Amino acid sequence: MTTSTTPRSAARLGRALDAPGSSERLQAVLAAGTMPEPGFVDILVARCGVEPDFYVRDMLTWALTRHPADVTVPLLLDEVRAGSTQARSQALHTLSKVGDPRGWRAVTTAVLQDPDDDVARAAWRTAVVLVPDGAEAGLAATLATQLGRGGRDVRLSLSRAMAGLGDAAEAVLAEAATRGGVEARIHAVATRRLLGDPDEAFDASVFEARRIVALMDAPEPDAPGPDAPPVDQPPDGGARADR
Repeated sequence: MTTSTTPRSAARLGRALDAPGSSERLQAVLAAGTMPEPGFVDILVARCGVEPDFYVRDMLTWALTRHPADVTVPLLLDEVRAGSTQARSQALHTLSKVGDPRGWRAVTTAVLQDPDDDVARAAWRTAVVLVPDGAEAGLAATLATQLGRGGRDVRLSLSRAMAGLGDAAEAVLAEAATRGGVEARIHAVATRRLLGDPDEAFDASVFEARRIVALMDAPEPDAPGPDAPPVDQPPDGGARADR
């Protein structure tokens, strides 16, 4: 249960989060989530943007989910709009864990196409969690603009997000498989395969997708000319080779 915050407890949390040891910071965030107080939220959100340790950042997200969404969501939306790269990525991730529908306001086309891979990947995951009913097809169309982007991990994140949209992504992926650049088409085909068989490994899907796209792009064999002999007869009109 959230209680009122005393200036002393908020100051103590701020000092603890500046400790040089990650284990000390982890314990401080754990305590803040175990005994949440309204005055902790600003401090926790601010720390998300500068905390270097992955496990502490993950605990910061957990601690924020322990506080009322009415307090956390507005601050997280502000971070997505104006924070540093790390702050934006972590705020998006936290919004997905909070799960409040108001978090959908952070999922703009600009953030889904953000040039920073960490921000974009967090946005893709968050979008699939928060997408309202009826908006799935539009989200899939926006995500499809990112097909072929980045390296393996970035593409895997996008494929998982699109697969999470289920049937809403199928038509978009089918069209993307036949149009645009080669890498985007390969990515679309690989994602369609994952949609049909979630147990297939991503690398295997990409390997098979490359083969499929190569076959799609292969030139058709030249048609035989009007003077060419029928394919089931030898060139001399049927003379046997043993004569």
